[in-house]
Amino acid sequence: MNLGIHDMLEKLPDVIGHVLHDQRAGLDKLAFNKVPLRSGMAAITVSSLAFHDHAPLPVLYTADGAGTSPSLQWRGLPPQAQSAVLIVEDADSPTPQPWVHAIVVGLPPGDGALREGALDAHEGHLPEWVCGLNSLLQAQWLPPDPPPGHGVHRYAFQLFALSTLPAWSAKPGREEVLETLQAHALASGCLIGTYERPDGSQKIEQTQASTVPVGPLAV
Repeated sequence: MNLGIHDMLEKLPDVIGHVLHDQRAGLDKLAFNKVPLRSGMAAITVSSLAFHDHAPLPVLYTADGAGTSPSLQWRGLPPQAQSAVLIVEDADSPTPQPWVHAIVVGLPPGDGALREGALDAHEGHLPEWVCGLNSLLQAQWLPPDPPPGHGVHRYAFQLFALSTLPAWSAKPGREEVLETLQAHALASGCLIGTYERPDGSQKIEQTQASTVPVGPLAV
């Protein structure tokens, strides 16, 4: 597993996170907002047993924990759908386009689910669907790993229903997926989980300012 950039983000000084605070890809660049579905937008309900919409992701699913992929469930795909696609993107990555954390193509066209850890590297090949490439060109789940001090990041778990079963490449990337969605998407749904890597310098300052705790420590 290539961890070069992944580790680099984790080890960035807090000051870099502050400098890059306003440098964000933006919600408007998410696949969910780039594919003009109109009435089909938000028709699919995406949920997780691990977190609520717009609530923090448990550390278990991030680079600060085990880094496993969370469970997902979805329902409400239109009856004419022939397949489904999942793409997970970071709307707040300090990059021109959202950072891709997972792509899954070839999902069945009805209500479905992915169990916890289904996208982890050790799972290997699953014949019913194909794991595409994340932003590190890996065919697996890339755990959230925001720069320290950069603020809250929004991770969008986006599911799309397609009117066809495309002939995907062996490991499709973001551009291939977006082109296919533009041509064949019928409906979509989005679940957002948030995560923020704390500013270590602020922690140190707070610790030095208060040498005697006055209550239970927050964890």
